[in-house]
Amino acid sequence: MSRLRSHRERHLIARIGWLRAAVLGANDGIVSTASLIVGVAAAAAGRSEILVAGSAALVAGAMSMAAGEYVSVSSQSDTETADLARERQELKTDPAAEREELAGIYMARGVEPETAGKVADQLMARDALAAHARDELGISDMTTARPIQAALASAATFTAGAVAPLLVAAVAPLTLLPIAVSIASLVFLAVLGVIGAQAGGARPWRAALRVTFWGALAMALTAGIGRLVGTAV
Repeated sequence: MSRLRSHRERHLIARIGWLRAAVLGANDGIVSTASLIVGVAAAAAGRSEILVAGSAALVAGAMSMAAGEYVSVSSQSDTETADLARERQELKTDPAAEREELAGIYMARGVEPETAGKVADQLMARDALAAHARDELGISDMTTARPIQAALASAATFTAGAVAPLLVAAVAPLTLLPIAVSIASLVFLAVLGVIGAQAGGARPWRAALRVTFWGALAMALTAGIGRLVGTAV
């Protein structure tokens, strides 16, 4: 018994809701703001115009991320709520069929029929809705949708990500501003990839390379467009 009590496992699936929103928000903050700054700078704009554009991108992006994440996760939450309501009604009107359905789930996972029936009986006696939510619908406390948490995480991390290239743009020499912002942003993205991977228990360097590649591509495209527009104007 003592060995069982001392054996503790650290699973990271509980972090998936806020971690996804946080990584997405910070990554988007860095990439979108840095890309806009590099594009405007490539069009031969002055520092004030560059900082105004970057600041506008920060505010608009943070609000957009918060609203988009809230609406998206709220839709998931609404679906979960509707499924739970349907399951609650089915448990009320036909508990026997629901018991057989739950036992069938366990048998499909390799549990013997007699044992599966006993497990279904015991779990339904304790909390039938929770048992069906977890094993039939895949809804649990760790993975359930949390719209407000996701929205706040996205807005806060987008702001944190967007501030980084904006600060570099404020202090870098104007002639070197596009290069300075690009290099600094790629470093920020690599660090973000490593942090996000470590928080989720994944391989850090693969995540770092992934976000750095897409960030570099976005900044290269906007720099090219900015240069073309600036030359044309």
